Amino acid sequence: MTTTNKPTIGFWMIAVIAFIWNLMGAYMYIIQKYKTESFESQYTSMQLDMIYSMPAWATAAFAIAVFGGVLGSVTLLMRKKIAASIYFLSLIGIIVQMIYNIFISAAIEVYGPGAIVMPIMVLVIGVFLYTYSKKSSIKGWLN
Repeated sequence: MTTTNKPTIGFWMIAVIAFIWNLMGAYMYIIQKYKTESFESQYTSMQLDMIYSMPAWATAAFAIAVFGGVLGSVTLLMRKKIAASIYFLSLIGIIVQMIYNIFISAAIEVYGPGAIVMPIMVLVIGVFLYTYSKKSSIKGWLN
């Protein structure tokens, strides 16, 4: 008799929410890179100048963070162990991008103290998804 270790309903809820969250991040990356009207309408000209002067390495970190998050979420939904490794790469992208946003750019001066809230939230979610995918693998939910 073969038994399988099926994930809980909580696993599926987290996986779907993670996928939606990461799709939103990818969407933000895309509308920023294509400089869409809907993106630009959300910011002042000073903020847009700061966004569009982001160095290539920080932009690359942003791309790794969001597209790694999407791929990590897809592999989590597919119940693949590689999800943890992909989420780890995404987390590295998040950390590099946050270092730029908080310590190198003038984000706090341009956006105000609230500029730290979203980066911290993104970092916390990134750490959670990485550790959750590792724990899911240990529990046998991922193969």
